[in-house]
Amino acid sequence: MNKRRTALLSLTALLAAGLTAVPAGPAGADEVEQVRNGTFDSGTDSWWTNNVTVGPADGRLCADVPGGTANRWDAAVGQNDLTLVKGESYRFRFSATGAPEGNSVRAVVGLQVTPYDAYYEVTPQVSVSGNTYTYTFTSPVDTPQGQVAFQLGGAAAPWTFCLDDVSLLGGVPPEEYKPDTGPRVRVNQVAYLPRGPKNATLVTEATERLPWTLKNASGAVVASGRTVPRGVDPSSGQNVHTIDFGDYGRAGSGLTLVADGETSRPFDIGTAAYEKLRLDAAKFYYTQRSGVAIRDDLRPGYNREAGHVDVAPNQGDGNVPCQPGVCDYTLDVTGGWYDAGDHGKYVVNGGISVWQLLSTYERARLARTGHAEKLGDGSLNIPESGNKVPDILDEARWELEFLLKMQVPDGKPLAGMVHHKIHDEQWTGLPLLPSDDPQKRALHPPTTAATLNVAATAAQAARLYKAYDPRLAATSLAAARKAWAAALTHPDVLASESDGIGGGAYADRDVTDEFYWAATELYLTTGGKEFQDHILTSPVHTADVFGPISFDWARTAVPARLDLATVPNRLPGRDKVRQSVREGADRYLATLKAHPYGMPYAPEGHRYDWGSTHQILNNAVVLATAYDLTDDAKYRDGAVQSMDYILGRNALNISYVTDYGEVSAQNQHSRWYARQLDPELPKPPAGSLSGGPNSSIQDPLAQSRLQGCTGQFCFIDDIQSWSTNELTINWNSALTWMASFVADQGAPAAYGSAPDGTFRPTRGGTR
Repeated sequence: MNKRRTALLSLTALLAAGLTAVPAGPAGADEVEQVRNGTFDSGTDSWWTNNVTVGPADGRLCADVPGGTANRWDAAVGQNDLTLVKGESYRFRFSATGAPEGNSVRAVVGLQVTPYDAYYEVTPQVSVSGNTYTYTFTSPVDTPQGQVAFQLGGAAAPWTFCLDDVSLLGGVPPEEYKPDTGPRVRVNQVAYLPRGPKNATLVTEATERLPWTLKNASGAVVASGRTVPRGVDPSSGQNVHTIDFGDYGRAGSGLTLVADGETSRPFDIGTAAYEKLRLDAAKFYYTQRSGVAIRDDLRPGYNREAGHVDVAPNQGDGNVPCQPGVCDYTLDVTGGWYDAGDHGKYVVNGGISVWQLLSTYERARLARTGHAEKLGDGSLNIPESGNKVPDILDEARWELEFLLKMQVPDGKPLAGMVHHKIHDEQWTGLPLLPSDDPQKRALHPPTTAATLNVAATAAQAARLYKAYDPRLAATSLAAARKAWAAALTHPDVLASESDGIGGGAYADRDVTDEFYWAATELYLTTGGKEFQDHILTSPVHTADVFGPISFDWARTAVPARLDLATVPNRLPGRDKVRQSVREGADRYLATLKAHPYGMPYAPEGHRYDWGSTHQILNNAVVLATAYDLTDDAKYRDGAVQSMDYILGRNALNISYVTDYGEVSAQNQHSRWYARQLDPELPKPPAGSLSGGPNSSIQDPLAQSRLQGCTGQFCFIDDIQSWSTNELTINWNSALTWMASFVADQGAPAAYGSAPDGTFRPTRGGTR
C-alpha cells in the first residue's frame, strides 16, 4: 500500500481566534438527527460565526459576508459537538441561497479540534447549482466532537449567504453508486499501433464464441472474427471474452468494434497519439512546479502565481525551520515539484520520479528503438526551452536541485543526511492555490531512505548532465558521495509512520534496497570499487526482486537492476543481472497472458493497491526493458499491450489519463486543478494519470460509495476521492517512461516486416 495519507482537512483551526458562539439549544426530537436547530426556529441558537454578521430572516440564518478576504475560512458559520459513529452512513442536507449569485460555499463535516480532519466536504455554487443539496457519506471515525461548517470567504465583493434546513441524519442507507461503464466492448480508447498487438474485452453472459466485426469511421467492415471466452475475471467479477484483431494493421481513426450487439467507443490505429502523450505526460511537471509563476503563454489556462516564495499569505520555503527539536537551522528549500494534489514536497517520492524521468531519457539514448531527439530541447515548451539542453533534463533538474537543498549542512548533526520532507503543519482543504496557502512549513527529520534517494538520483544525474552542464554534474556527484557516506554512518534512521499530519508519512522500514540502488548509480557513474563491492555483497543483488509490484518509491531494487542491465558497465556477473530481468519479464508476461483483461498485474486476492495504474505501468517497464535487452517481440508486445488497460480497456471503460480517450478521468484530487469545486480553476492538464482503483478505499467519499467493491471497480472519478483518484509526480513518471517507449515502437524498424514492406504481425499470445 502507498503509505502516503492525503486526507482533506478543514482549516477551521484558523477560525478559533475570531469565533463567536451562541449557547446551544435543545436537541432535536429525532434521536439520529445530529444538528440542533437546523431549521433556525430558535434563531441562531447552537450556531457559531466567524467574521460574518448573521441574523434570522424568514426562518433562515442569513449572513452578510465581507468581500476581499483571501481564503474560504476567513468567514464562516457552523455548529460543534456533533456525534459521529465510525462506519455509520449519514445524510448531509441543507438549503442555501446567495446574492449575488455564483458564490460558492465550502460545506464541511469534520473534527472541531486539532488536527481538524474533514470527513466530508462539498463546494456547491449557491443559487446556481440548485438551492437544496443532499449528500451521503460514511464516517471514518467515532467522535463526539464533530462539526458542520460552512466556509464563505474568498469572494472579491461582499455577498449574502442564507442557510436553512441543515440536517446530519445518521443511520441512513449508504448511497447506491452505479458507475456508467458504457458499451460492453472495452477497448484502448486512444490508439493501437499499426504494427502491434490489438486486443479488446467483451463483457457478456455468453459462454460460447461470438462473432465480432471491426468497422472503420465510415461504418464499413474491415475485419471480422470470433471472440475467445475467458470465463469470470476475478479482478472485476465480470464474465468476459477476448477479441484479438491484431492481423489488421492499417492506420485509421474513428474505428469501432462490434460484438454481442454492442459497439465500442471509438479508437485510432496509429502512432500520433503516443507521440503526443510522451510529451503531455512530461509537460505535467511544469504546472507542478513550486517556487515559480506558471506562465499562461506556455500553459494556457494553467497560469498561477508562484507558490511558497515568502510572499503573503505564504509562510514560504526560503527560510524553513525544522519541526521542534529536530534541528537548530533553517534551509532554503524553494523550488521542486509539488508532490501530488497537496503542497508538500517529499524526497523519497521526488527521488523515484527524478530517476524515472532521467531513465526515460537514458533509455531513449541507449536502446535500439530509442529516439532521444523526441525529448530534446524545445520538446516540452518550458521556460528553459532553447538553452541547448534536452527539455526533459531541464524539467528533472527543477526537482533535482530541490533534492540537493534538502541535505543537512556541513558542521551540523547528521551532516550529509537528507531531510525526509517539507510541508504544511496541518492539512489544507480544497481548493487552494499554492500561492494562497497560509500554513507554516517545516522540515521533517533526516532519514536514511531520503539520503540514499539523493545519493542515487544525484549520481545518475552526474553522468547525464555532464555533457550539458559539467558544474551541475560535479555538484551532483559530490552531493551523492556525501550522502552515501552519511547513510553508511547512519544506516537505520527511519521515517516515522505516525508523521502524517499535514503531509504523507512516506515511511519505509527497510532501506536495504535503497543502499543497493544508490551503490548501483554511483558505480555506473564512477566505476568505483567501493560501490561495486557493495552491489556484489548486497543480499538484494541475488534476491528475486520482481514481485507482483516491481517497483515504486518504497521498492527501489528493480530500478537498480534495470540500470545495471542496460547502462554500459563492467560489473562481474552482469549476464546474470540481465537474465534476472528476463525472468522477471517472463513472470509479468505470464500474468498478462493469464489475465482476462490482458495486463501484467494481479495482486494477491485481486486487492488493488494505492496507485495501481502506475504499478501496472512499472511492471510494463520491466517488459519493455527485457525487449531492449533481447529484441524479442513478445516482451515488446506485452509492454505495448499494458497501455490498453490504462487507456480504457478495463472494467470501468475509462481512460485513466486526462483527455486521452472518449471518456477519461477529469477530476483527480488536487488543490489547484479543482474545476469540479471551483469553475474558475482548471481541471488536471492533458496527460495527467489518475492513481486508479484502490481496494482499501481510505477516503470518506470512496467509503460511502464503494463498500464491497471488487478490484477494478474500486475507483470513482471525483476530486474528493484522494485514495482512488489522486495524481502524483511518480505516477506520471511511469506514464512518461511508458508513453515514450510505446511512441518509439511506432517506427517501422521496431517491428518485423515482410520483404515487400507489409506488416508481419507478431503473435505472442498476449491477450
